[in-house]
Amino acid sequence: MITRLSPQDASFYRLESSSNPMHIGSLAIVADTDPPEPGRATYERLVELVENRLPLVPRYRHKVREVPFALGRPVWVDDAHFDIGYHVRRSALPAPGSAEQLHDLVARLSSRPLDQTRPLWEMYLIEGLAEGRSAIFTKTHSALVDGGGALEIGHVILDTGPAPRELAPDPWTAHREPSEAQLLAMAVAELAGQPREALGALRQAGARSVAGATGRAVERALSRVRSAATGVPASPFNAPTSRNRRFDVVRTDLDDYRRIRERFGCSTNDAILAVVTGALRIFLQSRGDMLAESAVLRAIVPMSVYTAGARGCDSEVSSFLMDLPVGEPNPAMRLSHIGHATEAHTRHRHAVRARTLVHMAGFAPASLHAMSVRSASTFAEHTFNLVITNAPGPQRPMYIGGARILEMYPVSPLLRNQASSIGITSYDGRVFYGLNADRDAMADIGVLSAAVRESMEEMLGACVQ
Repeated sequence: MITRLSPQDASFYRLESSSNPMHIGSLAIVADTDPPEPGRATYERLVELVENRLPLVPRYRHKVREVPFALGRPVWVDDAHFDIGYHVRRSALPAPGSAEQLHDLVARLSSRPLDQTRPLWEMYLIEGLAEGRSAIFTKTHSALVDGGGALEIGHVILDTGPAPRELAPDPWTAHREPSEAQLLAMAVAELAGQPREALGALRQAGARSVAGATGRAVERALSRVRSAATGVPASPFNAPTSRNRRFDVVRTDLDDYRRIRERFGCSTNDAILAVVTGALRIFLQSRGDMLAESAVLRAIVPMSVYTAGARGCDSEVSSFLMDLPVGEPNPAMRLSHIGHATEAHTRHRHAVRARTLVHMAGFAPASLHAMSVRSASTFAEHTFNLVITNAPGPQRPMYIGGARILEMYPVSPLLRNQASSIGITSYDGRVFYGLNADRDAMADIGVLSAAVRESMEEMLGACVQ
């Protein structure tokens, strides 16, 4: 089957560069509950599970083909040589692997762009962790997940119990891949009936043919001018990105945010943003920044919410720009500023509708993080300092192929000239932070991780005052 990428899918596909791979990552720490193989999620079991669930995400067997002469958006085609063993891979740490070693491996895997001649995803079973645990790291290109017919694969491999749910057999046979001449003929036929789109395609093709290093240099200069003109605060979070990444995590308790919510009458999301803001303040001070009380960082804050829909429960991702009051020394006042800002923005939000999640509310953090990044990328790069995604997860234990998930962390991509991204997921009574960062620009990402814990202590202290 041949389908053309949507305009938004095509834009994500073309945003890819060697220093800004546009894939969404997720990291799950698991422990097996199967007595014959305690503490392990076997590779064979994972491959079998993924193969059984691929019919739920058919795009994961599709690859992208460009149209000759750029006379149309790229198309999805079946990968006639689809190889599950290429996409589901096995790695190991020298046992007993530490958290630091795992995070370094995730950073290295995140740094590598996906092979664009194959379906745009990879999954790794990482063995050798301490205490007999394993990890599953997945990365999926943003163009692959539209929140409608195409979900993130982490969405569909989860189960509510140790026994994987059974699906009806769904045999798959790849359609024959079109030739270059066929793709060109299809594009010309489509454009013949759409003169306006034809003119746009020709312009785009011409623009690509003249684009080069000089054009990119001019764009960078213009971006700096626009940033100054729009008043986006200068910060270490805006810097050219290299090809390499760092990754760190933070684990917190959901009950602590609920305690803040009950004390100050705010939402849980506001409490999380207040903790993040306090952490950013501590981080900036660690770098020697003298923060005025009026100092702010401008963040894109996609929020995932569930809304009543005609067919059940819809998930909607709404993004807006928020000035985080990093200069405010009083944690209660920071929370108050954030509460007023989210209340105001809720009335004027920039929304992207995700897939209808009938009977699946709470299963969707991976897909919702992907939709959050898509929503965030619609903002011009010179209008914000960083992206903070927050997607609710299930508040009960979940399983992958019989292995219980202990922790789950999002690994959000870095948009252009963004040195760090913060992804947050709540799951089974905990709130997990995944901090993805440029290796050169953010060598001190561990300071930000520690600052999240310090900021939480500060907010809890404010609860008893």
